Amino acid sequence: MEIILSHNKTAYTADLTRPLDISILLGQVKCFYAPDVKMTPYRSGDFIGSVKKGAPVNFYNVELNPHGNGTHTECLGHITRKQESVSKQLKQYHHLAQLVTVELSPKGKADKVISLKNLKAACPSQLPPALIIRTSPNPKAKLTRDYSGTNPPYLAKTAMKYLVAQGVEHLLLDLPSVDREVDKGVLAAHHIFWDVAEGKKQSNKRTHCTITEMIFIDNKIKDGLYLLNLQLAPLDLDASPSRPILYKLKQTKS
Repeated sequence: MEIILSHNKTAYTADLTRPLDISILLGQVKCFYAPDVKMTPYRSGDFIGSVKKGAPVNFYNVELNPHGNGTHTECLGHITRKQESVSKQLKQYHHLAQLVTVELSPKGKADKVISLKNLKAACPSQLPPALIIRTSPNPKAKLTRDYSGTNPPYLAKTAMKYLVAQGVEHLLLDLPSVDREVDKGVLAAHHIFWDVAEGKKQSNKRTHCTITEMIFIDNKIKDGLYLLNLQLAPLDLDASPSRPILYKLKQTKS
């Protein structure tokens, strides 16, 4: 099944039978010392919700932390007292998305960041509403890491300011957070992205914007423009486990 879509007066086709899943299975990675994902059969009296244990169906309870157990999408409710729901803030699920690979830069003695210089070098002059960042190096070990206490890479404040100025509304990256693991609760990049500052009234201009963290983009997937389908679990929470799917775009002849 192919669809035809247009962006900036250019027409593209996308083959919906060839999805590229860039999510990580829940429970394979973790960060911020989140507890492990737990999946246990429901128990009530003699009933145990497992076919292996004699039940007619599998009927499991699941315990997880969206921010700490795998690929997730979050809204501004992650940093606001109101704790807005990502399921209510995200109203459009298909986006034109630019995939770029960015080399990490050292900062100080122990940190590595996505710097403004390297980000600008990787990005085209005009960006679509969604940007997907694959950091380099890109080992498959990213699929099974426990980032807790490791001071993983993050996004420089100047880089985040640049993305906001470029009109990026949906940011996806293969790191556990856009901010430093331990930053005394400042969360500068988060606040810049959603235009949320202490004592400043929320403008409502970026309430629909999202950040998706802990994705994995295989090296076989080339940099370029894609159709993104950002799938969420319908949780009434600031963040939800998510499954971003990419579709390769081909420019059609005019």
